[in-house]
Amino acid sequence: MGNAALREIAVIEEVPFEDLGGSVVAVDAHNWLYRYLTTTVKWTASETYTTADGTEVANLIGIVSGLAKFFEHDLTPVMVFDGGPSELKADEIESRREQRATYEEQLETAREEGDAVAIAQLESRTQRLTETIQTTSRELLALLDVPVVEAPAEGEAQAAHMARRGDADYVGSEDYDALLFGAPETLRQLTSSGNPERMSLEATLEKHGLTLEGLIDAAIMIGTDFNPGISGVGPKTALKAIAEHGDLWSALEARGEHVEHGDRVRELFRNPTVTDEYEVDTLIDPDIAAARAYVVDEWGVDEGEVARGFERIEASVVQTGLDRWS
Repeated sequence: MGNAALREIAVIEEVPFEDLGGSVVAVDAHNWLYRYLTTTVKWTASETYTTADGTEVANLIGIVSGLAKFFEHDLTPVMVFDGGPSELKADEIESRREQRATYEEQLETAREEGDAVAIAQLESRTQRLTETIQTTSRELLALLDVPVVEAPAEGEAQAAHMARRGDADYVGSEDYDALLFGAPETLRQLTSSGNPERMSLEATLEKHGLTLEGLIDAAIMIGTDFNPGISGVGPKTALKAIAEHGDLWSALEARGEHVEHGDRVRELFRNPTVTDEYEVDTLIDPDIAAARAYVVDEWGVDEGEVARGFERIEASVVQTGLDRWS
Protein backbone atom coordinates (compact mmCIF):
# COMPACT_ATOMS: atom_id res chain seq x y z
CA MET A 1 0.00 0.00 0.00
CA GLY A 2 2.94 2.31 -0.42
CA ASN A 3 5.78 2.52 2.11
CA ALA A 4 4.78 4.94 4.86
CA ALA A 5 8.45 5.72 5.52
CA LEU A 6 8.39 7.81 2.36
CA ARG A 7 6.35 10.36 4.27
CA GLU A 8 9.56 11.43 6.01
CA ILE A 9 10.99 12.30 2.59
CA ALA A 10 7.96 13.73 0.81
CA VAL A 11 7.02 17.41 0.87
CA ILE A 12 3.40 17.45 2.00
CA GLU A 13 1.13 20.32 2.93
CA GLU A 14 -2.52 20.64 3.85
CA VAL A 15 -4.53 22.40 1.17
CA PRO A 16 -8.05 23.86 1.51
CA PHE A 17 -10.66 22.30 -0.74
CA GLU A 18 -11.57 25.74 -2.04
CA ASP A 19 -8.11 25.95 -3.62
CA LEU A 20 -8.80 22.79 -5.61
CA GLY A 21 -12.17 23.59 -7.17
CA GLY A 22 -12.45 22.76 -10.85
CA SER A 23 -9.65 20.18 -10.73
CA VAL A 24 -9.64 16.74 -12.30
CA VAL A 25 -8.35 13.98 -10.00
CA ALA A 26 -7.14 10.64 -11.37
CA VAL A 27 -8.02 8.40 -8.45
CA ASP A 28 -6.31 5.12 -7.62
CA ALA A 29 -9.72 3.41 -7.55
CA HIS A 30 -8.78 0.24 -5.68
CA ASN A 31 -7.04 2.25 -2.98
CA TRP A 32 -9.97 4.67 -2.64
CA LEU A 33 -12.66 2.00 -2.80
CA TYR A 34 -11.00 -0.30 -0.29
CA ARG A 35 -10.86 2.46 2.31
CA TYR A 36 -14.56 3.23 1.96
CA LEU A 37 -15.40 -0.47 1.87
CA THR A 38 -13.61 -1.26 5.14
CA THR A 39 -14.98 1.83 6.88
CA THR A 40 -18.54 1.02 5.83
CA VAL A 41 -18.24 -2.57 7.03
CA LYS A 42 -16.76 -1.49 10.35
CA TRP A 43 -19.46 1.05 11.19
CA THR A 44 -22.56 -0.22 9.42
CA ALA A 45 -24.87 -3.12 10.29
CA SER A 46 -24.17 -5.91 7.80
CA GLU A 47 -27.86 -6.53 7.06
CA THR A 48 -28.12 -3.09 5.44
CA TYR A 49 -25.76 -4.05 2.61
CA THR A 50 -26.19 -7.83 2.38
CA THR A 51 -28.56 -9.36 -0.17
CA ALA A 52 -30.94 -12.22 0.56
CA ASP A 53 -28.41 -14.72 -0.81
CA GLY A 54 -25.63 -13.36 1.40
CA THR A 55 -23.81 -11.20 -1.15
CA GLU A 56 -22.20 -8.16 0.44
CA VAL A 57 -22.18 -4.87 -1.48
CA ALA A 58 -20.98 -2.41 1.15
CA ASN A 59 -18.99 -0.81 -1.67
CA LEU A 60 -22.17 0.80 -3.00
CA ILE A 61 -22.68 2.71 0.25
CA GLY A 62 -19.04 3.77 0.25
CA ILE A 63 -19.11 4.98 -3.35
CA VAL A 64 -22.16 7.17 -2.82
CA SER A 65 -20.62 8.73 0.27
CA GLY A 66 -17.19 9.14 -1.29
CA LEU A 67 -18.35 10.68 -4.56
CA ALA A 68 -20.46 13.22 -2.70
CA LYS A 69 -17.25 14.63 -1.27
CA PHE A 70 -15.79 15.17 -4.74
CA PHE A 71 -18.94 16.77 -6.12
CA GLU A 72 -19.40 19.08 -3.14
CA HIS A 73 -15.93 20.51 -3.71
CA ASP A 74 -16.25 20.82 -7.51
CA LEU A 75 -13.72 18.06 -8.19
CA THR A 76 -14.04 15.69 -11.11
CA PRO A 77 -12.96 12.16 -10.17
CA VAL A 78 -11.59 9.82 -12.81
CA MET A 79 -11.50 6.32 -11.35
CA VAL A 80 -8.46 4.35 -12.48
CA PHE A 81 -8.76 0.62 -11.80
CA ASP A 82 -5.85 -1.80 -11.51
CA GLY A 83 -5.15 -4.29 -14.23
CA GLY A 84 -3.16 -7.45 -13.54
CA PRO A 85 -0.72 -7.18 -10.62
CA SER A 86 3.01 -7.24 -11.24
CA GLU A 87 4.83 -10.52 -10.58
CA LEU A 88 6.97 -8.58 -8.17
CA LYS A 89 3.91 -7.88 -6.06
CA ALA A 90 3.07 -11.56 -5.68
CA ASP A 91 4.82 -11.93 -2.33
CA GLU A 92 2.97 -8.98 -0.87
CA ILE A 93 -0.37 -10.25 -2.19
CA GLU A 94 0.31 -13.67 -0.67
CA SER A 95 1.28 -12.04 2.63
CA ARG A 96 -1.97 -10.09 2.66
CA ARG A 97 -3.90 -13.28 1.85
CA GLU A 98 -2.27 -15.10 4.77
CA GLN A 99 -2.99 -12.20 7.09
CA ARG A 100 -6.61 -12.14 5.95
CA ALA A 101 -6.89 -15.87 6.68
CA THR A 102 -5.66 -15.24 10.21
CA TYR A 103 -8.21 -12.47 10.67
CA GLU A 104 -10.96 -14.75 9.36
CA GLU A 105 -10.10 -17.36 11.99
CA GLN A 106 -10.18 -14.67 14.67
CA LEU A 107 -13.50 -13.44 13.30
CA GLU A 108 -15.08 -16.87 13.70
CA THR A 109 -13.91 -16.96 17.30
CA ALA A 110 -15.27 -13.47 17.95
CA ARG A 111 -18.64 -14.47 16.50
CA GLU A 112 -18.78 -17.57 18.68
CA GLU A 113 -18.02 -15.42 21.73
CA GLY A 114 -20.43 -12.68 20.69
CA ASP A 115 -17.75 -9.98 20.89
CA ALA A 116 -19.43 -7.18 18.90
CA VAL A 117 -16.44 -4.81 18.98
CA ALA A 118 -14.00 -7.46 17.75
CA ILE A 119 -16.47 -8.61 15.10
CA ALA A 120 -16.74 -5.09 13.65
CA GLN A 121 -12.97 -4.63 13.58
CA LEU A 122 -12.25 -8.04 12.08
CA GLU A 123 -15.00 -7.84 9.48
CA SER A 124 -13.38 -4.67 8.14
CA ARG A 125 -9.93 -6.32 8.10
CA THR A 126 -11.13 -9.32 6.11
CA GLN A 127 -12.62 -7.30 3.27
CA ARG A 128 -11.47 -7.88 -0.30
CA LEU A 129 -12.54 -6.52 -3.65
CA THR A 130 -14.65 -9.44 -4.85
CA GLU A 131 -15.80 -9.88 -8.43
CA THR A 132 -19.25 -8.62 -7.42
CA ILE A 133 -17.75 -5.53 -5.81
CA GLN A 134 -15.60 -4.90 -8.88
CA THR A 135 -18.60 -5.20 -11.21
CA THR A 136 -21.14 -3.27 -9.16
CA SER A 137 -18.66 -0.47 -8.50
CA ARG A 138 -18.11 0.08 -12.21
CA GLU A 139 -21.85 -0.12 -12.94
CA LEU A 140 -22.70 2.45 -10.27
CA LEU A 141 -19.92 4.77 -11.44
CA ALA A 142 -21.31 4.54 -14.99
CA LEU A 143 -24.79 5.55 -13.80
CA LEU A 144 -23.26 8.51 -12.00
CA ASP A 145 -21.33 9.38 -15.19
CA VAL A 146 -17.96 9.17 -13.45
CA PRO A 147 -15.16 8.42 -15.93
CA VAL A 148 -13.45 5.05 -15.51
CA VAL A 149 -10.04 4.12 -16.90
CA GLU A 150 -8.83 0.52 -16.92
CA ALA A 151 -5.10 0.41 -16.28
CA PRO A 152 -3.04 -2.35 -17.90
CA ALA A 153 -1.19 -2.87 -14.61
CA GLU A 154 -0.89 -0.64 -11.52
CA GLY A 155 -3.74 1.89 -11.27
CA GLU A 156 -1.48 4.28 -9.41
CA ALA A 157 1.07 4.22 -12.22
CA GLN A 158 -1.65 4.87 -14.80
CA ALA A 159 -3.03 7.76 -12.75
CA ALA A 160 0.44 9.29 -12.50
CA HIS A 161 0.88 8.90 -16.26
CA MET A 162 -2.41 10.71 -16.87
CA ALA A 163 -1.36 13.57 -14.61
CA ARG A 164 1.99 13.88 -16.38
CA ARG A 165 0.18 14.06 -19.73
CA GLY A 166 -2.03 16.86 -18.43
CA ASP A 167 -5.23 14.78 -18.50
CA ALA A 168 -5.60 15.17 -14.73
CA ASP A 169 -4.52 17.89 -12.34
CA TYR A 170 -3.83 15.53 -9.46
CA VAL A 171 -3.45 11.89 -8.59
CA GLY A 172 -5.70 10.80 -5.74
CA SER A 173 -4.10 8.12 -3.56
CA GLU A 174 -3.11 7.37 0.00
CA ASP A 175 0.01 5.58 -1.23
CA TYR A 176 3.30 7.41 -1.06
CA ASP A 177 4.49 5.29 -3.98
CA ALA A 178 2.65 7.77 -6.21
CA LEU A 179 5.84 9.85 -5.94
CA LEU A 180 7.91 7.01 -7.36
CA PHE A 181 5.61 6.62 -10.33
CA GLY A 182 6.24 10.29 -11.08
CA ALA A 183 2.92 11.81 -10.05
CA PRO A 184 3.54 15.58 -10.18
CA GLU A 185 1.06 16.31 -7.38
CA THR A 186 -0.90 13.84 -5.29
CA LEU A 187 -3.91 14.47 -3.08
CA ARG A 188 -4.06 12.35 0.05
CA GLN A 189 -6.72 12.09 2.78
CA LEU A 190 -9.55 12.31 0.27
CA THR A 191 -11.37 9.65 2.27
CA SER A 192 -10.86 11.42 5.60
CA SER A 193 -12.59 14.33 7.27
CA GLY A 194 -11.05 17.78 6.90
CA ASN A 195 -8.87 19.15 4.14
CA PRO A 196 -6.69 16.90 1.97
CA GLU A 197 -2.92 16.84 1.83
CA ARG A 198 -1.03 17.78 -1.31
CA MET A 199 2.21 15.90 -1.98
CA SER A 200 4.54 17.55 -4.48
CA LEU A 201 7.13 15.63 -6.49
CA GLU A 202 9.02 18.71 -7.65
CA ALA A 203 9.27 20.14 -4.13
CA THR A 204 10.38 16.77 -2.78
CA LEU A 205 13.15 16.40 -5.33
CA GLU A 206 14.25 20.00 -4.81
CA LYS A 207 14.36 19.64 -1.04
CA HIS A 208 16.70 16.66 -1.18
CA GLY A 209 18.66 17.60 -4.29
CA LEU A 210 17.48 14.44 -6.03
CA THR A 211 16.38 13.35 -9.46
CA LEU A 212 13.34 11.09 -9.72
CA GLU A 213 15.74 8.22 -10.42
CA GLY A 214 17.62 9.01 -7.20
CA LEU A 215 14.38 9.10 -5.23
CA ILE A 216 13.40 5.70 -6.64
CA ASP A 217 16.80 4.28 -5.67
CA ALA A 218 16.47 5.60 -2.12
CA ALA A 219 12.96 4.18 -1.86
CA ILE A 220 14.13 0.73 -2.98
CA MET A 221 16.65 0.74 -0.14
CA ILE A 222 13.88 1.66 2.30
CA GLY A 223 11.37 -0.81 0.83
CA THR A 224 8.42 -0.51 -1.55
CA ASP A 225 5.31 -2.47 -2.47
CA PHE A 226 7.56 -4.55 -4.72
CA ASN A 227 10.56 -5.29 -2.49
CA PRO A 228 11.45 -5.46 1.19
CA GLY A 229 13.82 -2.79 2.41
CA ILE A 230 17.33 -3.30 3.72
CA SER A 231 17.38 -3.99 7.44
CA GLY A 232 18.41 -0.91 9.38
CA VAL A 233 18.01 1.47 6.44
CA GLY A 234 15.49 4.25 6.94
CA PRO A 235 14.80 7.41 4.95
CA LYS A 236 17.76 9.44 6.28
CA THR A 237 20.25 6.62 5.74
CA ALA A 238 18.95 5.90 2.25
CA LEU A 239 19.08 9.54 1.18
CA LYS A 240 22.61 9.89 2.53
CA ALA A 241 23.72 6.72 0.75
CA ILE A 242 22.36 7.83 -2.62
CA ALA A 243 23.85 11.31 -2.17
CA GLU A 244 27.27 9.85 -1.35
CA HIS A 245 27.38 7.03 -3.88
CA GLY A 246 25.24 8.32 -6.72
CA ASP A 247 22.94 5.40 -7.38
CA LEU A 248 21.40 2.23 -5.97
CA TRP A 249 24.09 -0.19 -7.13
CA SER A 250 26.97 1.85 -5.77
CA ALA A 251 25.16 2.42 -2.47
CA LEU A 252 24.43 -1.31 -2.11
CA GLU A 253 28.00 -2.25 -2.95
CA ALA A 254 29.33 0.16 -0.33
CA ARG A 255 27.16 -1.49 2.31
CA GLY A 256 27.74 -5.03 1.11
CA GLU A 257 24.00 -5.42 0.55
CA HIS A 258 21.82 -6.85 -2.19
CA VAL A 259 18.22 -6.19 -3.26
CA GLU A 260 16.65 -9.16 -5.01
CA HIS A 261 15.18 -8.14 -8.37
CA GLY A 262 16.35 -4.59 -7.68
CA ASP A 263 16.81 -3.92 -11.37
CA ARG A 264 13.23 -4.99 -12.12
CA VAL A 265 11.79 -2.90 -9.28
CA ARG A 266 13.76 0.08 -10.51
CA GLU A 267 12.49 -0.41 -14.07
CA LEU A 268 8.91 -0.86 -12.87
CA PHE A 269 8.92 2.61 -11.35
CA ARG A 270 10.95 4.24 -14.11
CA ASN A 271 8.99 2.73 -16.99
CA PRO A 272 5.71 1.35 -15.65
CA THR A 273 3.20 -0.38 -17.89
CA VAL A 274 0.62 2.27 -18.81
CA THR A 275 -1.65 3.11 -21.71
CA ASP A 276 -2.66 6.15 -23.71
CA GLU A 277 -5.78 4.36 -24.90
CA TYR A 278 -8.40 6.01 -22.70
CA GLU A 279 -11.01 8.73 -22.92
CA VAL A 280 -11.92 11.13 -20.14
CA ASP A 281 -15.06 13.25 -20.39
CA THR A 282 -15.03 15.66 -17.47
CA LEU A 283 -18.53 17.03 -18.15
CA ILE A 284 -20.29 14.83 -15.62
CA ASP A 285 -24.07 14.49 -15.70
CA PRO A 286 -25.08 11.85 -13.11
CA ASP A 287 -28.39 9.99 -13.41
CA ILE A 288 -29.17 10.08 -9.71
CA ALA A 289 -32.58 8.44 -10.00
CA ALA A 290 -31.15 5.48 -11.90
CA ALA A 291 -28.22 5.22 -9.52
CA ARG A 292 -30.52 5.23 -6.50
CA ALA A 293 -32.72 2.55 -8.05
CA TYR A 294 -29.66 0.44 -8.82
CA VAL A 295 -28.38 0.60 -5.24
CA VAL A 296 -31.68 0.35 -3.38
CA ASP A 297 -34.01 -1.61 -5.63
CA GLU A 298 -31.66 -3.84 -7.61
CA TRP A 299 -29.15 -4.58 -4.84
CA GLY A 300 -31.37 -4.12 -1.80
CA VAL A 301 -29.19 -1.68 0.10
CA ASP A 302 -31.07 0.02 2.95
CA GLU A 303 -32.25 3.32 1.49
CA GLY A 304 -31.47 5.12 4.73
CA GLU A 305 -27.78 4.29 4.31
CA VAL A 306 -27.46 6.12 0.99
CA ALA A 307 -30.20 8.76 1.16
CA ARG A 308 -27.95 11.47 2.56
CA GLY A 309 -25.18 10.70 0.06
CA PHE A 310 -27.50 10.97 -2.92
CA GLU A 311 -28.97 14.19 -1.48
CA ARG A 312 -25.47 15.65 -1.24
CA ILE A 313 -24.65 14.64 -4.81
CA GLU A 314 -27.90 16.07 -6.15
CA ALA A 315 -27.48 19.33 -4.23
CA SER A 316 -23.93 19.68 -5.53
CA VAL A 317 -24.99 19.15 -9.13
CA VAL A 318 -27.73 21.76 -8.78
CA GLN A 319 -25.48 24.23 -6.99
CA THR A 320 -22.73 23.95 -9.57
CA GLY A 321 -25.17 23.76 -12.47
CA LEU A 322 -22.56 25.23 -14.74
CA ASP A 323 -21.34 23.92 -18.07
CA ARG A 324 -19.16 21.53 -16.09
CA TRP A 325 -22.03 19.19 -15.17
CA SER A 326 -24.74 20.13 -17.63
